[in-house]
Amino acid sequence: MKMAERVPILYRDESIVAVDKPSGLLVHRSGIDRGESSYALQTVREMTGRFLYPLHRLDKPTSGVLLFAFDKRSARLLSERFAAREVQKRYIAVVRGYTEADGVVDYPLKEISDGAADTGGRIVRGAKEAVTLYRRLATVELPIAVSRYPKARYSLVELLPLSGRTHQLRRHMKHIFHPIVGDTKYGRSEHNRLFRYHFGIHRLLLHAASLSFVHPVHGYRLTIEAPLPAEFLLPFVHRGGEECPIGPN
Repeated sequence: MKMAERVPILYRDESIVAVDKPSGLLVHRSGIDRGESSYALQTVREMTGRFLYPLHRLDKPTSGVLLFAFDKRSARLLSERFAAREVQKRYIAVVRGYTEADGVVDYPLKEISDGAADTGGRIVRGAKEAVTLYRRLATVELPIAVSRYPKARYSLVELLPLSGRTHQLRRHMKHIFHPIVGDTKYGRSEHNRLFRYHFGIHRLLLHAASLSFVHPVHGYRLTIEAPLPAEFLLPFVHRGGEECPIGPN
């Protein structure tokens, strides 16, 4: 089946459903890409046969855990917990360079209008507090010349956003000079080309690995996880290399 016809269900009960959204699929209809005809909201609604309430957003190129509610009460309670930052989000990313072993990015971000978030969106409000914790999981040095360097270095990192600004992780990693690989807006084109040429990876290497929250009906803490796509680990088992040819971003 085509990607948009079915997505993996990670968890489902009478109140909520969580799916593993693939990279390249919009959460719902918006002005981001008017040419799209498939959306996660529509897809999961057809799969479950139920009306859905979207609770949060993942960028179109980001994969991973996406949560919906089946009823108004559950949607209201979970929306309040998202707003109160009581939902713990964990992401995995591949970034340029060797990061510190761990750290905190405390850097306010200006809000971007919703309709154009993935298309160079318009800044519409003043900067607001934004904090991201990160931890380095692995590093790799590839024998591939890139830019002015004879070798290319990358880190696999865990990212824990403590706030929910538009493109927060992508903008924060750019701010500390470790942009996420595959990010055509905030990243580095030479590294994006390297991953396309050597690994056949054409996506943003950012994955929503888990959500942890208190269930809106039963009251217990629930953690929902999405498996890490295999392409995230390809650079870390790479052997050999050559210079990447110049090409488009």
